[in-house]
Amino acid sequence: MRVRVDLNISLDGFATTTDGTPENPIGEDWMRLVAAYTATRTFRERVLGDTSGAGTTGVDEKYASAYFDQVGAEIMGAGMFGLHTFPDDPDWRGWWGDEPPFRCPVFVLTHQSLPDLRFDNGTTFHFIEATPQEALERAVAVADDGDVRVGGGPTVARDFLRAGLVDDLHVGITPMILGDGIRLWDDLRGLEVTHASHTETAPESGVVHVTFSRSQGR
Repeated sequence: MRVRVDLNISLDGFATTTDGTPENPIGEDWMRLVAAYTATRTFRERVLGDTSGAGTTGVDEKYASAYFDQVGAEIMGAGMFGLHTFPDDPDWRGWWGDEPPFRCPVFVLTHQSLPDLRFDNGTTFHFIEATPQEALERAVAVADDGDVRVGGGPTVARDFLRAGLVDDLHVGITPMILGDGIRLWDDLRGLEVTHASHTETAPESGVVHVTFSRSQGR
């Protein structure tokens, strides 16, 4: 079992964008940041339900496919689920419609007390208030020997990285400058010492994929 983080970031290290509006809460910058990922065959099938086989292949597809591979449980922050964007909507069920792509238990870190959300494809959102260690213990208990992915956002990812709980970190670095948002790398000095790195470039998109892996488990 490995604890994994996968994030898209800009050249200047930002993993969130700031151009969202009430009419377009996601924002154009976010779509540019994740454009290479959302163009892949895996994203189109897993997230959009497109079974036509359309979508890009190559290096970006390799990492998109690995994103879902062998994940037995997911941990995410309230912002990734959308609770910060739609705080007053009692019917909000996440960004992903009736078939969230996770297909496993998902633990959403939040101070709000909310009932579990269950979907027919195996996804269940559990809303919990917990430390990173407590959340990880709960995720491991239901992951059925699969990996646990800490999905984000960057603040949650940093909390787990600083606590020494992450075995594998993958970042897809999009060649764009955001200039503002939440940076992934803050307070992570020395990560390259505890985790060996490997770099691979996707020539079709220009995204640089960097992985940091700890040789032994937690």
